[in-house]
Amino acid sequence: MRNNLAELTDQIVVIARSAGAFLLQERAQFQREAIEYKGLNNLVSYVDKETEKQLVEQLHALLPEAGFITEEGTTGQIADQTALNWIIDPLDGTANFIHGLPVFSVSIGLAEGSTPIAGVVYDPNRDECFSAWQGGGAYCNGSPIRVSAAPTLGESLIATGFPYYRFEQMQTYLHILESLMQQTHGLRRMGSAAIDLAYVAAGRFEAFYEYNLNSWDMAAGVLLVREAGGTVSDFAGGEEYLFRGDVIAGGGVHPELLRVIQEHWNAATSPL
Repeated sequence: MRNNLAELTDQIVVIARSAGAFLLQERAQFQREAIEYKGLNNLVSYVDKETEKQLVEQLHALLPEAGFITEEGTTGQIADQTALNWIIDPLDGTANFIHGLPVFSVSIGLAEGSTPIAGVVYDPNRDECFSAWQGGGAYCNGSPIRVSAAPTLGESLIATGFPYYRFEQMQTYLHILESLMQQTHGLRRMGSAAIDLAYVAAGRFEAFYEYNLNSWDMAAGVLLVREAGGTVSDFAGGEEYLFRGDVIAGGGVHPELLRVIQEHWNAATSPL
């Protein structure tokens, strides 16, 4: 399979584009009465669920030996995180979708254990399909992309996400936000971590950081960044981000951003 990752990624692109077309079709007639709540501020709709069913069916046919880690739990099985798995988010940016904000995406990653080896993020609103495979580089609609080489926060536009649950780290997060507001060109919150990471890979953002993420939010995006020449780490500077949930991804500014985050995060999370 490894020798055919480029061909496999092309097939994933086709599947992601089909799912994105379905999202746009449903967005045109979506009614807010269809909203369900999985938990505090955690929204879902029939669109998420139906798109995931379509993806699981098509991806299983593409690579039957792979398991699934999915946001909506379509397969009903507990995946082995050390095995080969599709890690998918059928609609990353559900709140945006529900409110009519045209910033949402389809995210499809294939990982061996905690290492993504193929990934696609498709933004149907802009018809931009970001793709990468291990050792093959990163692309947007077939053209190569690279992370920004800007070396300092003072030259950077940074993306992040706002936590919508587990608010016990909120003050620490706000201290980081305050620090970065004073050191950068600005911060942006798109509402889709997959798009944030794709934009880092394309050099539109210098970096992205967030905590409380799930593997399906980032499996495809972190591979895009790495294959585009960037660096990805958890908040501790290690490589446990995929299933740990906190991630920093960037180009030349990654080391400085990591230092700023650790100044606050380590102080807040270290035992007394």
